[in-house]
Amino acid sequence: MKRNRITKDKTKKFLFYPVNTHKDKVKVIRTCLEFLVIIFTVWMVCRSLIVYQTYEPYDRSDPKIVSGKDHGFIALSYFGVARSGTDSLIALSRLEEELTTLKKLGYVTITQEDIEAYYREGKPLPDKALFLFFEDGRSDTMLFTEKLLEKLNYKASILTYAEKFENDDGKFVSPEQLKELERQGYWELGTNGYRLSYINTYDRYHRFLGELESREFVEINQYIDRDYNHYLMDYIRDKDFVPTESTQEMSKRITKDYDLMESIYTKKIGYVPKLYCLMHSNTGRYGNNESVSEVNSENLEGLFTMNVNREGYSLNNKKSSIYDLTRLEPQPWWYTNHLLMRIKDDLPKADKKNIQFVHGDKKGYSKWNIKKGAAEFKGNLIALTSESESTGRMTLKNTKAKNLKVSCRLLGNKIGRQTIYLRTSKNLDQYISVSLENNILYVRQKNADGQDVLLRQDMYKLHDKNPISIPEDDQDAYVAELKVRGKFSKNNTIAGLYDLKAFEASRKKVESVADGADEYIPEIQISDPGDVKIEMTLQGDQLTLKADGIVLAHDRKVAIQKSGGIALESAFGGFMKSQRNIADDVYDAAFQDLSIQSPDHRLIYDYTYHGFSFAAHWIGIVWNDVVNWFIDNF
Repeated sequence: MKRNRITKDKTKKFLFYPVNTHKDKVKVIRTCLEFLVIIFTVWMVCRSLIVYQTYEPYDRSDPKIVSGKDHGFIALSYFGVARSGTDSLIALSRLEEELTTLKKLGYVTITQEDIEAYYREGKPLPDKALFLFFEDGRSDTMLFTEKLLEKLNYKASILTYAEKFENDDGKFVSPEQLKELERQGYWELGTNGYRLSYINTYDRYHRFLGELESREFVEINQYIDRDYNHYLMDYIRDKDFVPTESTQEMSKRITKDYDLMESIYTKKIGYVPKLYCLMHSNTGRYGNNESVSEVNSENLEGLFTMNVNREGYSLNNKKSSIYDLTRLEPQPWWYTNHLLMRIKDDLPKADKKNIQFVHGDKKGYSKWNIKKGAAEFKGNLIALTSESESTGRMTLKNTKAKNLKVSCRLLGNKIGRQTIYLRTSKNLDQYISVSLENNILYVRQKNADGQDVLLRQDMYKLHDKNPISIPEDDQDAYVAELKVRGKFSKNNTIAGLYDLKAFEASRKKVESVADGADEYIPEIQISDPGDVKIEMTLQGDQLTLKADGIVLAHDRKVAIQKSGGIALESAFGGFMKSQRNIADDVYDAAFQDLSIQSPDHRLIYDYTYHGFSFAAHWIGIVWNDVVNWFIDNF
């Protein structure tokens, strides 16, 4: 009788996956590597976000920190933080640069208790005292900032709106999160009040919009005129700016907001924060008229220990009132030297020497003479910061040239002036320049006979391929306003009526530019970023210029034909109206990928990425994209 042979299965397995062929092995190895990459990325994200340590207060007994002399304190307030930044939220990397620089300069953070003791009891503060806070109570601000606070051993206040607790809005920090932040020790609590809403608003076509809550305001703020007010700052008025409420009604309305704020914080947090930031008086009073100011004064001075009442100026001292403090609000587009320049302006003369500007890449910096302002070299970008209401200027060392090819991206904001000077004399009484000023491109030449404008080009019109008319923009504004009213209506019936009106308004025929109507030209906003690619050639008495690949001048005759130096300049562009209550008199010109060579390609100056630095730059971009994806999706 024959026995049945039992054949042994020789198939290899990795976990439960059969591995028989070379292709199977490759799949297993690839899967393992992908798994390890995911684990590593998750670990890096967690490591960059999770706080493990607790805050250590500065040593009050150290005379190097607290000498006993009164230097006051600077207050910085950030609207919010995002990992990559937006036009209103500062990028985490830039926030880290700014706060790390202040740390290196010797600044230590102070608490609300320190400020109270300074004003109430006369206790000294650190010689370099920084009061740091973040407004609006956004969840992303907390998420991205607390690890940085741990790294620097800095303490900050986070300000919230009581209304957001009631709405349970996930974009904002919850009461439970606030309690946990306090336990970690890097945060204190403050408040911006009960609500963020706007009254007495008009659009730019003088249509009266009345009261807008923050979500409505955000959706149509591109159409809103600058003459609006915050909820606690004025009487509620009609379209003719006449109050629609009596003084008694105004007082009752404002007091109700304080009562709601007190009730919600007591219920959700267990107490009312000491710190209040009144949005936005920016005056010596607490409102736009005496009656409103009196009502705010009675409420806030009875409920809070301190109030930040103004913005635009960083320094507070004994001359300040604890209920009329001021703060500087660094903007997302500022470079570090911009912030330092503003702080330096505010400090007493004896303390100005404590501010040392950052230079960045030492090799890049060493090739230039800084005549005015401050310059930072970063990767492939030169940020040249002006002095207040003035200029910043730098000249390329040991360089004299006549025939040149220049390539550069001008990335400074549209409001302001950034200039490249060629064939310059020592005192700039001779030059040929290309300059971007408040979004208008100029080419100029100057000699003993005076200055000539060789070219003027409005950059908005250069790229405006489908111009819209003022009547069309007026219609767009009206339709957008109706849609927003419908979107945030209290019931479907009212929403439907607004949507119907918006549809009818959008169908109305209005004059276009082709019909003869005037073109609508947007007013430049203080936050509008610039980006213009300049390519310029000087050969003998001829000039050729491209902007964003478009030829603006070809073999244009120039009078300045002597060899000369090369200089860069930034300049304050003048105060512009802004929907945000700020007036900034410092400007950052930003020159990216600046390359200067002779027409025969002999390199004169180059500040672009090459080789390993180019690869590292793109690896960094890809890595940031990966981390951002994980943060957004997990």
